[in-house]
Amino acid sequence: MRIYVTSVFVDDQEKALDFYTRVLGFQLKNDVPAGGARWLTVVSPQAPGGTELLLEPSGHPAVKPYKDALVADGIPATSFQVDDVDAEHRRLRDLGVAFTMEPMDAGPVRMVVFDDTCGNLIQLIQMK
Repeated sequence: MRIYVTSVFVDDQEKALDFYTRVLGFQLKNDVPAGGARWLTVVSPQAPGGTELLLEPSGHPAVKPYKDALVADGIPATSFQVDDVDAEHRRLRDLGVAFTMEPMDAGPVRMVVFDDTCGNLIQLIQMK
């Protein structure tokens, strides 16, 4: 068994696609009409055949309270691994990304948390 797709709820799919591709550097994998929304997935350029991230619309009534509670408590919606958290933090900060947590050590990882502009906090981790 393997993870094929995972998702993050986004307030605006077009805005999310721009942020996740242009700013974070993911690549578009699928963009298929699905009712009033899209089956919109991105992948890491290092693993184009790997796990897809679905930029899922936040339309369900349970999503807003869930996302608001996570953000209020400072809990990331998901986590991505990078080779160098400090370098990625500098790169993203220079692109205007807002961070809610500066790079810090946490046990076996170095981590940082930012706002994805689509209603989520996202964590980046670097294995020590």
